[in-house]
Amino acid sequence: MDTATPAVTVALHDGASVIASSGQVDARRHGELLLPAVDRVLAEAGVKLDAVTGVVVGVGPGPYTGLRVGLVTAATFASALSVPVHGLCTLDGLAYAAGQDGLEGPFAVATDARRKEVYWARYEDARTRTGDPAVDRPADIAEALAGLPVVGQGAVLYPEAFPDARGPEHVAAGALAALAAERLAAGQELLEPQPLYLRRPDAQVPKNYKVVTPK
Repeated sequence: MDTATPAVTVALHDGASVIASSGQVDARRHGELLLPAVDRVLAEAGVKLDAVTGVVVGVGPGPYTGLRVGLVTAATFASALSVPVHGLCTLDGLAYAAGQDGLEGPFAVATDARRKEVYWARYEDARTRTGDPAVDRPADIAEALAGLPVVGQGAVLYPEAFPDARGPEHVAAGALAALAAERLAAGQELLEPQPLYLRRPDAQVPKNYKVVTPK
């Protein structure tokens, strides 16, 4: 599952292929949409939740509130079922999906970070990220990414900085699951299911806030 972007996406994978999946784009309703999406996917696959043997969750980068919905839900499922929970960079999932669609490297991935910024990373190919994810204004990285295809909603939102925008626009849990299954089968360790924020939350205590307590 992944809620690091406006897409609320869930998939069930059997280790070889995606059995069922769901994806809805709504940046303000992650909490409302995620659990019904899990129910739909399980129903489509004809299995119960207790059949799940592991959970993979996108760790971002992403905005604070939406990202936490997926991480907390994944941790809760893993605890209740006594199964492992693995983290995966959301940008890696988008890169992998782009590769499945036929895009060859090098390229970059960019998602909407709000505040007129993007979360982004550069890739040698669909499975190989070069460097850590970052958050920047599009104009500040346009020259560094000049000539490269850029995958994701960030490229679509800022065509003046990223003229060669490519799909998919949003991450899909099926791609995350497939990439995770591939890495686990190869004996690779995945990330801890901890949020990758890259910056402070949008909501902050006002600077001149005064605490008033009763005498």
